[in-house]
Amino acid sequence: MIVVSILLFVLALVVGSVAAASLTGKLPRNRWAGVRTAESMRDDETFAMANKVAGPTTAASALLLLIGGAAGLMLSGVFAVVAVVACLIAAFVTAGVGGSIGARAAAAKPVEETGGCGHSCISCSLKDACAPS
Repeated sequence: MIVVSILLFVLALVVGSVAAASLTGKLPRNRWAGVRTAESMRDDETFAMANKVAGPTTAASALLLLIGGAAGLMLSGVFAVVAVVACLIAAFVTAGVGGSIGARAAAAKPVEETGGCGHSCISCSLKDACAPS
């Protein structure tokens, strides 16, 4: 169980660092960590907001992984296996729920409308092409 506990501690460290970066708004848009849906990847502000919403549950997931690693070291036999598996399942469910809430928050954020040519269509020779259809 020592190897399993070490793996859980390393995973808790990785998830905890993602949670800390999410909560502070320093997690950059990427393809590996954070809430990555079509809505959250719209722009940097939406990505940061979705991850700030999911950050507390991500931190709780890291704590559950830490508890699972400690349980693997302190318990023995079947109790250790049950505790580690229960903590793993709880961590994945907690992270999934947080990601779902973050995705819903990103989807609820209104999309900023952008004009075709800016705000100077009166003097533009293409003003009819810029009109919204």
